[in-house]
Amino acid sequence: MTDRPWLAAYPQGVPADIDPTHYASLVALMDEAFRQYADRVAYSFMGKDISFAQTDALSRAFAAYLQGQGLVKGDRVAIMMPNVPQYPVVVAAVLRAGFVVVNVNPLYTPRELEHQLKDSGSKAIVIIENFASTLQSCIANTPVKHVVLCAMGDQLGFLKGMLVNYVVRNVKKLVPEYSLPGAVRFNDAIAKGQRGTFKPVDIKPDDIALLQYTGGTTGVSKGAVLLHRNVIANVLQAEAWNEPVMKSLPAGEQPTSICALPLYHIFAFTVNMMLGMRTGGKVILIPNPRDLPAVLKELSKHTFHSFPAVNTLFNGLANHPDFNTVNWKNLRVSVGGGMAVQGAVAKLWLEKTGCPICEGYGLSETSPIVSCNPVTAKEFTGTIGAPLPSTLMKLLDDDGREVTTLGQSGEIAIKGPQVMAGYWQRPDETAKVMTEDGYFKSGDVGVMDERGYFKIVDRKKDMVLVSGFNVYPNEVEEVVADMPGVLECAVVGVPDEKTGEAVKLVIVKKDPALTEVQVKEYCKANLTGYKQPKVIEFRTELPKTPVGKILRRELRDKK
Repeated sequence: MTDRPWLAAYPQGVPADIDPTHYASLVALMDEAFRQYADRVAYSFMGKDISFAQTDALSRAFAAYLQGQGLVKGDRVAIMMPNVPQYPVVVAAVLRAGFVVVNVNPLYTPRELEHQLKDSGSKAIVIIENFASTLQSCIANTPVKHVVLCAMGDQLGFLKGMLVNYVVRNVKKLVPEYSLPGAVRFNDAIAKGQRGTFKPVDIKPDDIALLQYTGGTTGVSKGAVLLHRNVIANVLQAEAWNEPVMKSLPAGEQPTSICALPLYHIFAFTVNMMLGMRTGGKVILIPNPRDLPAVLKELSKHTFHSFPAVNTLFNGLANHPDFNTVNWKNLRVSVGGGMAVQGAVAKLWLEKTGCPICEGYGLSETSPIVSCNPVTAKEFTGTIGAPLPSTLMKLLDDDGREVTTLGQSGEIAIKGPQVMAGYWQRPDETAKVMTEDGYFKSGDVGVMDERGYFKIVDRKKDMVLVSGFNVYPNEVEEVVADMPGVLECAVVGVPDEKTGEAVKLVIVKKDPALTEVQVKEYCKANLTGYKQPKVIEFRTELPKTPVGKILRRELRDKK
């Protein structure tokens, strides 16, 4: 590997490189965990503990069920659920059976879901019943042939499960009416699989593990192809990075992480679920991180050591009156990712927990972690830290040449075993982001300091980052442009105290009677929550270049 100035900043015990060939596949990693940690708790959810052995048995049965449906190696299976115990079970089953996980945001609208199911070619979907009506609206236009329906209480035992499902369906009314003929209930699928036979599949490091959908500069959601070896590498990198503080756990104390980030997001997928498998750790599943009192109530019941989160969640918790009902003394690692961590939030978190937020950086295309601040840091640096073991980062100018002057900005480019194989069935889009020497161009503009730490200063693409989720202006514009009464429109990101950035929509009306309320209703029907415009402005014209390109920067500057 080339010169890596940042290695000098590595804490003692963090290796320069990891061995990405340690496991042949994620299945080998999970099989080892099921054998080694059978009696340990793997997941804790609403007061119910699920052991590694139970996860093993359930996933084996579900894998047998899926194989019995005629799916073959390489087929895609969509998973559309919040953080419930069925999620890790289904992921383990899909991977064991030789299929490909397609993570789906459960809050997607029918339009967004249809695109992802069609683009991925998913033949099956495992979905929680709360969102079944969304699937009903679009399933006829997709290749999906098999639907497995989960309910919130499926894995909570008979009585508690019935009670939870009754409350979710009838008291909170969180399950809109739906009709999905032929859909099979999760517990019935497990029972059927237990009567069948699971046939182990030979899975290689270069087989596809998951399609992780991400927007693009074009606004069309694309699947980042993550191979088994990509995710394995990132799990081992994260483990090595955390080691300096995790090794201080008292003997016999099980490493425990809080999973408040959604598992369909690659950050939680890798650093909670897969890292938990690797370390024999317990993962506390939080189904709804927006319900802060419920989150704090759950945390007050556990001893935990690791908490990956986004800035908005750290901020919300630290400012909540119930914060001190939780014992934060055992917290060793707070990793901030997904969006920039604000200095004031980091300061408050350190004051209140004694554990600094180590800001990291990553993308769906990199499984996701690329760089992070050392977990031994005692103060907030305002940077995205140093590249992880086995990772190279460099800065490129507009002509693709490496920037060599210290402090000069350039586009961050990344090379390492965690970098994706490319975009699913889009060689043209892959070519745009990969350099000839194998670096992935992130679209983020950064600078490097003398220690080899990187800092993000701008974005090349017009992406808006809302609470850690990417919003691509082109997608929102395309949706709004189809609305009757809209002549033209443009979308930009504007600063927002709560979410980091918010979506601002500027419209030139075709119909003078068009109102903000109508636009909001239309966006609500066609875009998931975080993509919906928070600020709507009407203008008589949009600023443009001489060739007619909309000047988004001007819209951004005139708040």
